[in-house]
Amino acid sequence: QTKTGIALLYDEVSENAYDIRLKLTKEVLTIQKQDVVCVSGSDHSANHRTVTLRRQPVGGLGLSIKGGAEHKVPVVISKIFKNQAAEQTGMLFIGDAIIQVNGINVESATHEEVVHLLRNAGDEVTITVQYLREAPSFLKLPLGSPGPSSDHSSGTSSPLFDSGLHLNGNSTNTAPSSPSSPIANEPKYEKRWLDALSVPLSMARISRYKTGTDKLRSNAFEVLALDGVSTGILQFYTAQESADWLRAMSTNISDLTLQNMKMANKCCSPSDQVIHMGWVNERLEGTDSSQLYKFKFLALKGSSFYIFSTPPVSTLDWVRAEKIYNLCEVLFKIHKLWLADDCWLQANLYLGIHQDFDLEEQRPYCFSVMVGHGKSHYFNVELGSELAVWEKSFQRAIFLEVQRTGSKTYMCSWQGDTLCFTVDFALGFTCFDSKTKNVLWRFKFSQLKGSSDDGKTRVKLLFQNLDTKQIETKELEFQDLTAVLHCIHSFIAAKVASVDPVFIDSQSIARKYMYSN
Repeated sequence: QTKTGIALLYDEVSENAYDIRLKLTKEVLTIQKQDVVCVSGSDHSANHRTVTLRRQPVGGLGLSIKGGAEHKVPVVISKIFKNQAAEQTGMLFIGDAIIQVNGINVESATHEEVVHLLRNAGDEVTITVQYLREAPSFLKLPLGSPGPSSDHSSGTSSPLFDSGLHLNGNSTNTAPSSPSSPIANEPKYEKRWLDALSVPLSMARISRYKTGTDKLRSNAFEVLALDGVSTGILQFYTAQESADWLRAMSTNISDLTLQNMKMANKCCSPSDQVIHMGWVNERLEGTDSSQLYKFKFLALKGSSFYIFSTPPVSTLDWVRAEKIYNLCEVLFKIHKLWLADDCWLQANLYLGIHQDFDLEEQRPYCFSVMVGHGKSHYFNVELGSELAVWEKSFQRAIFLEVQRTGSKTYMCSWQGDTLCFTVDFALGFTCFDSKTKNVLWRFKFSQLKGSSDDGKTRVKLLFQNLDTKQIETKELEFQDLTAVLHCIHSFIAAKVASVDPVFIDSQSIARKYMYSN
């Protein structure tokens, strides 16, 4: 199934936007630009066309022009009138830039200069034109055929004046001249959408933000291929269109990622399967605002959580991850969520919450992954649906790892003694002497009633004695307390999930958000 539509390509340097056509298939996004092509006959110069127009007593040259050097654009044909001189040549099109008039170069001429030349050029006017592929959108040129019937550009007034040359110029000959008509062996031209750039969607990423910042682009985003090739900034006419295209592209990228995962999993053992992977933005530590966020590729595979700067393509790539963490020892936490749909900006505007509400400065779909030694990674995704998938995937990957591992043992100490502390999926908590292996105490998960820690190395675990119903406090010291606390959390959550899966689902923040939509 192919999705097509008209959008604008925004050039940040010139600050101009150009009409383009988008063509989205399952695997590729193609950007098309309009051009005039020779469809039959011999064409010596494909770029330039020289056409002789015979001025008619009624209708003049049969065209209007816009632009000029004072607007930093060439003079272009903005209208061609039906059954009049310009149309009858079959060689002129809306969007053609006028390069010469009767042999005089007008590429750097002002609007008025070109109007004057054309009006006073006599009954036969020879013009050389070249189609302006990247006509700035402020010219408001109608796209004409081919193109969708809903024409975004026509009907809106342009800040530039349209000079009509369909009125009678200074014609000395008042008798009707023979119409300008194409000769049989003359080349025949047509305006067509031509492929300008194709971006493969496998492992591609989307960004709605101005590079490295928290500034959200209004109704615009860019798509970057795995090899770094960018579509440029795609701008849409409405928030709804932008959201539709964003969803369609994200869906296709997700489907291709799923295919890549299935391929990768064929080469992996059942205990080392990829559960989920995809692009995110990671917020960087530090004050340099130009480098606030950086693209990272995350993967949940087997017993580990991986952070890459570029996606793993081959089996060997898995060893070159920037960071690898054991899944039992990480904690997933949702940070920020705008309770609106993926048109959240549009919804806020609709509700009358204005831009000064710092909307642009905040990324809506954020989560953090807390790791050992009190450290954490802060991530952001483009869509609420992606956040829900990451939340579910982390849960699933952690629960599978807990069940596979069964138990984890950590070295610890208390009052000078070296001890071992075991978290076991079946038995709960056990503490024993590292030398003699004598069990000092054992409690079930259900007996843990609370805990407190000093934020560094020391933790107090509060257990309820089943016989006396009294609370017993056990104090321990660990080298990496955070990892141990995350492990306890993972085992208890997995235990609850195995007993009551519905409860875990009911706790999902992102999924509540999905259903509320």
